[in-house]
Amino acid sequence: MYAPSLRAVMIRALVAAAPLAIVAPVVAANDTPARIYQVNAPFEDVVFDLRLAIEGRGYKVDNVSHVGEMLNRTAAAVGASVQVYDHAEVIQFCSATLSRKVMEADAMNIAFCPYGIFAYQPFGTQTVTVGYRRFPEGAMQEVDALLDSIAREAAGLD
Repeated sequence: MYAPSLRAVMIRALVAAAPLAIVAPVVAANDTPARIYQVNAPFEDVVFDLRLAIEGRGYKVDNVSHVGEMLNRTAAAVGASVQVYDHAEVIQFCSATLSRKVMEADAMNIAFCPYGIFAYQPFGTQTVTVGYRRFPEGAMQEVDALLDSIAREAAGLD
């Protein structure tokens, strides 16, 4: 059985007591649909809660892509002068049971594995966005629902 750490319990209590600026889920205006949730909380706390939400369901984090650090590190090499994020990460994981189910339904669903949830804080702001890429209708909607519940939990909505 999952038992949260004292730090996690304290963070959740503070987040629950603090006024949060939460934005309803939206679909991105471009061709890459995403569901997002926004919260005014320290980035490190949101990512901590995101990892807890993933691991608390019994999944193992496969990879953490430090997108913000990579963009900052490579800025000079590509001639960039704009800092996009204060922080940005994509956390990837997989579910053997759910992945098998969706891939048995359609072998092409391998294209969506591993599953990723992003968290970012735009440069100079206090807002952290948590979200994920939406999936097509059909079997992948079960994965969509899983990612939505994890993103909502990390944003303090569940």
